[in-house]
Amino acid sequence: MIVKFQIMRVVAYSVKSFEKEPLAIANRKKHEITLISNPLTIETASFAFGKDAVVISTEDALNAQVIDTLADLGVRFIATRSTTADHIDVQASGRRQMKIASVPAKLTEEATKTDFATIFANQTILNLDRWQNNGCQGDACVCARACKKTQPELLKSNGGLL
Repeated sequence: MIVKFQIMRVVAYSVKSFEKEPLAIANRKKHEITLISNPLTIETASFAFGKDAVVISTEDALNAQVIDTLADLGVRFIATRSTTADHIDVQASGRRQMKIASVPAKLTEEATKTDFATIFANQTILNLDRWQNNGCQGDACVCARACKKTQPELLKSNGGLL
């Protein structure tokens, strides 16, 4: 039996020229990704219409208004090409039941400057892959919502369902 997963439709904002090739190589045509150089703002959020996920950088400030707009457009996932989520209103995304993933800092500890684009691209695609397969993001998770990773006692008390 062959299981075929639906392709994730994604728009990546604030993409620099040096990030394009590593993202394409890491993706291996698994996901339908639109790369744009524009930052994600309330004015550019419409590019996410019909997309499952957005990929952002620290240059993209996602406040509650942007989060609400993305959620209204159908976006369910936010992957940041950074080790921090300080530029994302995590509480607003939690209220809209959007999942967020970043690049775990431990992946960049010994990296050289030239490695960063590849590390961030690989982790971004891994995050998309996990969401596509309904998997846990593990150390990459920065969601505001409780899950079996952050609160295993909820999993046990709820018969394994979250």
